[in-house]
Amino acid sequence: MAGPEDMRRAVAGYVQEIHRSYVDQALTFPPAVRGRMPLLDGGRLTVAAVAARNLHLLATRESLGPLQGQEVSIEAAYEGLAWELRFFDSVVTPSLALLDESAGPAFEEVKHALGVTTVVYHVVATVGAGLSAHQAGHVGTGLANGHSSVARDFETIRSRARGREGLVDELAGAASAGLPRAQALLAKAIAPYAAEVVALADAADPDPDALRKALLGHFGGRTQWSPPVPDPAATP
Repeated sequence: MAGPEDMRRAVAGYVQEIHRSYVDQALTFPPAVRGRMPLLDGGRLTVAAVAARNLHLLATRESLGPLQGQEVSIEAAYEGLAWELRFFDSVVTPSLALLDESAGPAFEEVKHALGVTTVVYHVVATVGAGLSAHQAGHVGTGLANGHSSVARDFETIRSRARGREGLVDELAGAASAGLPRAQALLAKAIAPYAAEVVALADAADPDPDALRKALLGHFGGRTQWSPPVPDPAATP
């Protein structure tokens, strides 16, 4: 049976491979797209490895403060992406012992146990899934592709939402931070007369992906697009 040191090394290697795959995939994208990808903005990144029934990996820009008691951390970097990996279990954070994951991963409860409100990514290695480099590579590549797609959408929306570029930048920031209700409010401010956007934004539990796609569609989608030409007959 693997001891704590072996498990920490395995988790560290898994996170390293996620980040390596993410960066390698990102290098295939245009520079402006890479610049908007949330893991590549140059800021300090902390990855919390949380042992509940499942292993949660939360990447955040928030400070988790100095190490306390039996906490352990590992520093690592790859091609300009630097991070601190910190380990939490029910010994270090007793509230984790109260989590019920019998019906599935408790994403929000784990964030609450750490006091984290914004994440860059939150992935889970379920019981029996293992921590292979192959699996981590798929996770990292998938994250990079997802983040690049989001970055392209926001670039497109920004180029067409004339006079509302600042709001689009705030929306992109809220998306990177994982703040769905903030995204809903900003989407409504960007397109207050778009019925689909407003309906999605007013939902009790807004879906950020659906909101972004609706907003993109309102501004013409990923096609060559230009603002509608005013009808001269309608001009006073």
